[in-house]
Amino acid sequence: MVQYILECIAFQLVFLVIYDFFLKLETFFQWNRFYLLSTFLLSLLLPFVKIEAFKTTVEQPYIEYGEALWGVDNAVTLNPQEISGFDISWQMVLYGLGALVSTLLLVHKLRQLYLLRAKGDKISFKEYTQILVSNSNIAFSFFKSIFIGDKVSKTDYTNIIAHELVHIKQGHSWDLLFFELMRIVGWFNPLVYVYQNRISELHEFIADAKVAKSNKNEQYQLLLSQVFQTQNISFINHFFKSSLIKKRIVMLQKSQSKSVFKLKYLALLPLVLGMLFYTSCENDSKDDAANNENIITVSSVDNLSEEEETKVYTKLKSLANSEEVWSLKVEDSENSLKFESTKEDVFISGINNEPIQAKMTIDNSGSPEYFKNFIPSAGEPYDWKKIYKEDNQVPFSYVDKVPVFPGCEGETDVRACFQQNMQKHISKHFKYPEEAQRQGIEGRVSIMFTIDEDGSIVKIRKRGPHELLEAEAVRIIEKLPRMAPGSYAGKTVKVPFSIPISFKLEQAGFNPFNADADYVQMQKEQIAKLSTEAQMAYGNSVAFRNVGSPPVFPGCENADDMLDCFQQSMYRHISKNFRYPQDTQERGIQGRVLVIFLMDTSGNITHISTRGPDKSFEEEAERIISKLPKMIPGKHNGENVNVPYSIPITFKLR
Repeated sequence: MVQYILECIAFQLVFLVIYDFFLKLETFFQWNRFYLLSTFLLSLLLPFVKIEAFKTTVEQPYIEYGEALWGVDNAVTLNPQEISGFDISWQMVLYGLGALVSTLLLVHKLRQLYLLRAKGDKISFKEYTQILVSNSNIAFSFFKSIFIGDKVSKTDYTNIIAHELVHIKQGHSWDLLFFELMRIVGWFNPLVYVYQNRISELHEFIADAKVAKSNKNEQYQLLLSQVFQTQNISFINHFFKSSLIKKRIVMLQKSQSKSVFKLKYLALLPLVLGMLFYTSCENDSKDDAANNENIITVSSVDNLSEEEETKVYTKLKSLANSEEVWSLKVEDSENSLKFESTKEDVFISGINNEPIQAKMTIDNSGSPEYFKNFIPSAGEPYDWKKIYKEDNQVPFSYVDKVPVFPGCEGETDVRACFQQNMQKHISKHFKYPEEAQRQGIEGRVSIMFTIDEDGSIVKIRKRGPHELLEAEAVRIIEKLPRMAPGSYAGKTVKVPFSIPISFKLEQAGFNPFNADADYVQMQKEQIAKLSTEAQMAYGNSVAFRNVGSPPVFPGCENADDMLDCFQQSMYRHISKNFRYPQDTQERGIQGRVLVIFLMDTSGNITHISTRGPDKSFEEEAERIISKLPKMIPGKHNGENVNVPYSIPITFKLR
């Protein structure tokens, strides 16, 4: 979008420079009007126009990999959860405020016209409606209405009406209103205001020239030289506008331009062709950006979710099956990958390890760690036939006979049986690491291993958000049984295979203090790390579930179920104030933070303690809880007491 805006402004600037230096002083007013309107519209459309004959590819430095080693349908997923923040960039807020102010200004101007029309005396004629404004000598038109003051002399009246009728007949109000709307959309672009100013000048020149032909020129110029009132409204055709009077008189005295000077407009042709050449010869990354269908934005190219993988590979499959030259970009906030059509023996491994013939490049200076860990000889073209000759290794997608999972020997579709048994094996042996659960760690571990010539599992490699999850994924794969080895060209070969394993925690919810044994143990460990003063405060407290009258969240005083109201208010507070830390988004980190705090005898929030997988998460959780309002304190046996409360806050990337 930024690229498009910059190109529009650049094109408008060039068109205006041509107009001001070569066309502005000519008396071809209608031609100039067409020039201004058409070039403004062209500036909006040209960035989208790509002419095949002009297209070239500007080479970009890249690192080329052949096999992405992603699986999709193989993924094992455990119970989803979600708490996420809602974020709007400051740029969008600024743009929205600017557009709002511009809209309010337009509404204000329209209201001025409405009030003038409501107060004035109306006289309807065949071609227009006259609005007589009392105690005034203004004169202007807006669409089919002519506003004229009752102090305008009768000798001037005829010329003024004739002038404003030209505006009405030629629809000049539409031009000005169009640019007024463009000022709302592009309020930040100063050239929109310049365009509106230039078109307003032309309207007056056109009307003056028309009236001067049928009236005495000297008398008309004398009328213009007088001083009258004006309305400060940018989208009406003023008769008396002091900033234009001198220019209008000069143009009336100017002799008619020679017809041969109309050839100047031909300069527009090479100018437009040059702009088309520019827009068509942009590099591939800009071409991709112009085609939103071939750009997929993900949370992290290092660690795609199952939904993102499915979306990527469905699109890739569709493109690869077409006979056209294509490209697809997958990008996050920092890195981007580009997939392109190719006739070489280069492929990526798609859904169910089905080969998709494509070339993958990283067209930024970095190299995502995900691919560094999984692609052999990272930075070099991946040629599986070369690797086959050197290391007797053939990808799962290309072997003649895939390795046979025990129990699949008699199956018709051995590949499908292999995939199904792999999923069953993972589900059977899966165990969520307890420490990872305690720390609220979740995510996906990508595993790659090789089924050797003798069917054993070797060279296990992993990539995940935390070593606890990686270790569990490796443990599961190490338990795989010996396979019947795969073969290629009648020869037993090594077969690499990849599969993602997803670790997802159940929805944490909002559990009160002392909810269950594991939870209590976590709370005790957390409290034990606090200061002596804090530990004493917690020691002299009454558990939330046991207190006679629990603390009351402001606004819940008259609720039928105060406990439910408390929890719902807590949920709304967290959702309202939640902000996902930027650094953890960039690192692709997710997890859950356990927060414990005390509502003291005055209702204040004190002694906040956090425990989570990352310091940024803990700081954000503490910030949210510290913004809680003062509560009505809890009571036990008729006295105000300290009441602890714990709540898990889950940070999950979409």
